[in-house]
Amino acid sequence: MTTQQLIGFFLLEEPNVQMVVAGTLLLCGMAALVGCFTFLRKRSLVGDAVSHSVLPGICLAFLLSGEKNPLILLLGALATGLLSLILMEALSRNRLTRPDTAISLMLSFFFGLGILLLTYIQHQGNASQAGLDKFIFGKAASITEADVQLFLISGIIITAAVIVLLRGFYLISFDEDYARVTGFPIKLLRLALSVLTVWTVAIGIQAVGVVLMAALLITPALAARFWTHSIGKMLIIAAIFGMISGYTGSFVSYLAPAMPTGPWIVVVATIIAVFSMLLAPDRGLYARFKIRSRNREKTLLENILKLFYQIGEKSNHLQGTILEEDLLNHRAFATEELQSGLKKLTQQGLLEHSLLDYRLTNKGLAEAQRVVRLHRLWELYLQRYLHLEPDHVHDDAEAMEHVITPEIEAQLELILGNPETDPHNTIIPPRA
Repeated sequence: MTTQQLIGFFLLEEPNVQMVVAGTLLLCGMAALVGCFTFLRKRSLVGDAVSHSVLPGICLAFLLSGEKNPLILLLGALATGLLSLILMEALSRNRLTRPDTAISLMLSFFFGLGILLLTYIQHQGNASQAGLDKFIFGKAASITEADVQLFLISGIIITAAVIVLLRGFYLISFDEDYARVTGFPIKLLRLALSVLTVWTVAIGIQAVGVVLMAALLITPALAARFWTHSIGKMLIIAAIFGMISGYTGSFVSYLAPAMPTGPWIVVVATIIAVFSMLLAPDRGLYARFKIRSRNREKTLLENILKLFYQIGEKSNHLQGTILEEDLLNHRAFATEELQSGLKKLTQQGLLEHSLLDYRLTNKGLAEAQRVVRLHRLWELYLQRYLHLEPDHVHDDAEAMEHVITPEIEAQLELILGNPETDPHNTIIPPRA
């Protein structure tokens, strides 16, 4: 591959490259849009079943028409795709089978039927059937100008439908009962979403095939979900991820003509999804790891401060000096963990350290009082309103004290009537 050829790809100099890039961008973008709702409705496997169910429709349309007219083939695909959805819904709603069993049954039946019909067509000797088997694995390199026009028109219709019906699609994705109560036409919305899904699958299998079309629906949506909590932003991000996958897959296929475009599109989409799982802010694995680490550290530091207060409370000297050994004798800390916590509390100005002993600073005493106060308020709440015995409330309070917000603390005070003692008749510290 020469530099001139690479430049030629990015400048879209070749007509075939123009068709493939335009086609994959449009297809991946609209598949990601529709796939967001399939993903949010927790029906990811339905997309897989539908993508396999369109194959017999394509074969039947060819047998009836005798030609590979794209529109006729797509109508056949739409018919069997919708039929598979209706049957899955009927089997699940009437409780004849579990939903996952219904999906598996429809996928196996329709795909098996499609393979049988495809084999029958191939043995007929009809010259027009050449290339019909490409619908199984797809062949994006064969995208023509007519296909791009179909993708463009479909993309405009699908995008317009999603914008107009966004609120309805949003509600049936998260809370169908609420949508029904508020007067939304649930059946009509489900039908519209089913038609959009099947139509997207039907026009997409030519590029990526029935085997990979489900991944094109779900993977960009999955990746986008890690980056936002907003449905509108999720749709935009998913479409961008889908288009990046389509463009990159086309580029890899251009670099290595032996590499099929469709599988590479799915591979790139999967790489984006894995990257999102690992590094997305708030919801990514790394972000969650940091949050858990911060929570563990917060719990450790607050438990150490609470122990300082409790030991000082017994000696009637809340800011007295305490040895590290005293702390270990009162609570089963790991030595390294305790030393690390003491060091951080000293750096934060909550403890003072001299030689072997430590003492609470004024700031540290206020924080220790806050933690002990929350602990004892929660103990009292558990004993008074959940009717737990006083000797059974400590562990639950120990878990809750680190996550109680000031708002919850105010509610606890209000409900409990600003109590002075906990279930063990121990004084609840006043607000610092």
